Formats: sequence, C-alpha cells, structure tokens
Amino acid sequence: MEILLKAGVFLVMCSLTCAWLGTFARWFPIKGLDGGLIKDYGLLVKAHIDYILMAILNLGFFSVAKASGIALPVEACWLIAIGGFTNPTVFTIAMLKPDFWQYLWAKVYTAATFVVSTVGFVWAGHALWTGA
Repeated sequence: MEILLKAGVFLVMCSLTCAWLGTFARWFPIKGLDGGLIKDYGLLVKAHIDYILMAILNLGFFSVAKASGIALPVEACWLIAIGGFTNPTVFTIAMLKPDFWQYLWAKVYTAATFVVSTVGFVWAGHALWTGA
C-alpha cells in the first residue's frame, strides 16, 4: 500500500515541475522553452492539473485505507500508481509532440493508461467498500 504514498509524492513533484516549466515559459521567457520545447502551453497546464489530481487520488486512497485499517490489494495499488503516472503523461507527451494523437501507438498508450488506472481504482474502491 505504501506505493500509493510514494507515487502520490512523486506525482506532486511532477506537477510542480510542470508548474515551473509553465512559469519559465510565460513569465520569465527562456529562449527555446515556450514554442520550442513546449509546443502546446494548454497541454502543459492539463498535465499539471492531471498530475496533481492523480496525486490527490493516490494519497486519498492511501489515507482512507490507512485510517480505516483496511489493507488494499497490492496489485490494485500498483495499478493506481502506474496509471496515476502514465495517464497525465499523455498530456506531457502531446505537449512535446503535437502530432502525438495521429499515431496508433499513442491511441493504444492512451487507452492502456485509462484501463490500468480504472481497474486499479475500481479494485481498490471495491476493497474499501467491502472492508468498511
């Protein structure tokens, strides 16, 4: 279950990285960043928000399970942690590579991230529901 705590902290760091990139891209212009490395500022903002939302979900599931004394299935926790990182990474990749959505591998990757995170959240939610 501790993977949820570690993943949550890591996702906060990812969100902060996006926030700093966005700040440097717009407020302290650095040549090659905005329009160079960052091809789509809107997707950077979406990645930032999605990383923090996934961090909240990871930390929330960990906290609720810990506080209620319910052990979540380790596999479900890993699926949440993996999906929690790979799902916002869709926006990160698309921010760097604007034609991302045109590739079959990108569509497969995106669908896989949704499946992995959904299975993890449903599984952990079921464990909390039945264990309460």
